[in-house]
Amino acid sequence: MYKKKSSGWAKHFDFIALDLLCLHLSFTLAYILRHGMANPYGDQLYRNMAIFISFSDITVLFFFETLKGVLKRGYYREFAATLKHTMIVFLLSVLYLFSIQESFNYSRITMFLMAIIYLLTSYLVRIWRKHAILHSRRAEHRKRSMLIITTSDIAEEVTRQLLLNNYEQLSISGIAIIDCNMVGASFEKIPVVADKNDVINYVCHEWIDEIFAAFSKNLPYPQELIDQFTVMGITVHEKLNINADILGKKQLVEKIGDYTVLTTSINYATTLQTFAKRALDIVGGLLGCIATGILFIFLAPVIYFSSPGPVIFSQYRVGKNGKKFKIYKFRTMYMDAEERKKELMENNRVKNGMMFKLDFDPRIIGNKVLPDGTLKFGIGSKIRALSLDEFPQFLNVLKGDMSLVGTRPPTLDEWEKYELHHRARLAIKPGITGMWQVSGRSNITDFEEVVKLDTKYISEWNLGLDLKILCKTIGVVFKKEGSM
Repeated sequence: MYKKKSSGWAKHFDFIALDLLCLHLSFTLAYILRHGMANPYGDQLYRNMAIFISFSDITVLFFFETLKGVLKRGYYREFAATLKHTMIVFLLSVLYLFSIQESFNYSRITMFLMAIIYLLTSYLVRIWRKHAILHSRRAEHRKRSMLIITTSDIAEEVTRQLLLNNYEQLSISGIAIIDCNMVGASFEKIPVVADKNDVINYVCHEWIDEIFAAFSKNLPYPQELIDQFTVMGITVHEKLNINADILGKKQLVEKIGDYTVLTTSINYATTLQTFAKRALDIVGGLLGCIATGILFIFLAPVIYFSSPGPVIFSQYRVGKNGKKFKIYKFRTMYMDAEERKKELMENNRVKNGMMFKLDFDPRIIGNKVLPDGTLKFGIGSKIRALSLDEFPQFLNVLKGDMSLVGTRPPTLDEWEKYELHHRARLAIKPGITGMWQVSGRSNITDFEEVVKLDTKYISEWNLGLDLKILCKTIGVVFKKEGSM
């Protein structure tokens, strides 16, 4: 799924420190405005809250990545990101008070004042810090002159994008077009100063510190020209991510052995994010295994006496990047279910047999078609409706074959039918729940829609998304339980 990259916490450390400072300043001011000149840290309830909100602030910054792209956001996007961050910290604080049963002893006015002051101060401090960083970069980098070397068909787009995203604040001195002579023309008010024949001469006689090179894919790459600039000691930036506009691709330059390579992946995660996801899986897996043991006491007799045989069903499935593993479930089907599957294939709701779903499955324990044609749903259907059959998969999570959140692992016969783009949905560990399961799984009969949702999850993955899907999963299960 993801290519690991170094954590961005170090480069945002100043923002994190300032955010914590704003939070505690807001906490103190809110307390003083409500209770007068007093020390909130002297009150045990408020002191505990101060500790909790500090932990919550760092957790939200990490899980929801609210500082991601902070230097590239405008005023509106920054306010929206700050508001989102503030609301999550506020809701976590309210939840904390309810969980310790102290909500009536903690001033609601203080809580709301803290949220409002925190929103305003953290937003203003973020804007101030960004301006300070960009101003320092401007002072440094305005001393660096850059020449754009490109082709006529993409010159306007390249120039516009560089000007729009000139976070390094470089001074763009001109454009060189190498596939035709356009000297005298201009793009985005930047003049064309040279063509392929005289660009070397231009660079030799003008002040050029760096070159940005981006060329059309339809023309041969001018490697000899680029090599000449390198020999001259000029810094050359070559546009590598020519496929970056393809959905779901993330690219980065790294070293493998003695080679510098452009790595393309559907997504990537930091080492810290990968560790946190696995830690969440272990905690969830342990709790799930305990719940599975409790459920076993009640479900085992029901399953066995309804259909004699093993209570736990196991089957080989395909996991991350084609790795096969044995999945565990509470058995909800009769022992001959696999043999009867071929007979029922014509009633499969999913096209091409890429998945197997029936409106009414007679293989499920207790399901019957009565003489008058009425469909009777048995105990197996009730277990499946509440997703109780999935609980043994928490053992798979602990073993590392699966994750709490991921994509549905296909059976071996389904995997063999996959086309190339279908395999992208297994670029990660399969999960007990996932995006398509909480997006109306009973209504999705088009496998391509499933692949689309799974790929969307992988390409947009972050820990906050996992938590959101887990919460939605709980909501879906309780909704089903209430409708039964």
